[in-house]
Amino acid sequence: MLKVGITGNIGSGKTTGCKVFEVLGIPVFYADEAAKKVMIEDDVLIDAIKAAFGNEAYYEDGSLNRKHIGGIVFNDKQRLEELNALVHPAVFRAFDVWVEEQADAPYVLKEAAILFESGSYKKCDRSILVAAPLDIRIDRVMKRDGVTADEVKSREARQYPQEKKMELADDIIINDDSELVIPQMLKLHELYLSLANNK
Repeated sequence: MLKVGITGNIGSGKTTGCKVFEVLGIPVFYADEAAKKVMIEDDVLIDAIKAAFGNEAYYEDGSLNRKHIGGIVFNDKQRLEELNALVHPAVFRAFDVWVEEQADAPYVLKEAAILFESGSYKKCDRSILVAAPLDIRIDRVMKRDGVTADEVKSREARQYPQEKKMELADDIIINDDSELVIPQMLKLHELYLSLANNK
C-alpha cells in the first residue's frame, strides 16, 4: 500500500486539498482527529499521560481535561515535546491499523499539520506540501477564524517555516489563488496510481 503524507502550514488549504483526493476515492487519515481519539481510547497512552501530567489530566468520565494539560504545555516547550512524544507513537499505531482497513484503495493519504516536525513523513512513501505565500495564508486565516494577523503569525511560528518543508517534501501543490490547484492534484493522483501499481 502506497502511503502519502500531506501537510501545509496554517492557511495553505491542505484540508481542501484532502477533500479533493477524497472525491477521487482516496481514503484520508486525519492525524489531528486521530490524536484526539487515541488520547481517550488508547489505554497505554492514557496511563502514560496520567503518569506524566497527573491523574487530573482526565475527568472521572474518562474524557480529557484539556484545560489542565493546556495549562501545563502552553508556555512550556519541553513539556509540550514530552506530550507529543507520548501521543505520536499512539497515532502511528492508529494509522497502521487504519491502513490495514483500506485494502481496496490504490493508495492512502495521511494528513498531518506537523508531518515533518513529528518525523511521521519518514513512514510515508511520498509527501505533499500544500504551499502558499505567507501574506495570502494570513489573509485566509483572518477571514476564516476571525483572528488578527499577529495571532496567525504566532501559530505559524510553532511550525517549521514553509521553506524548510519545501526542501523536505517530494511533491508541492501551489495554492496561491493564481495557479489552478485541481490540475496539480490530478497530476499527482496519476503519479501515485502509477507508483501504487508498481509497488
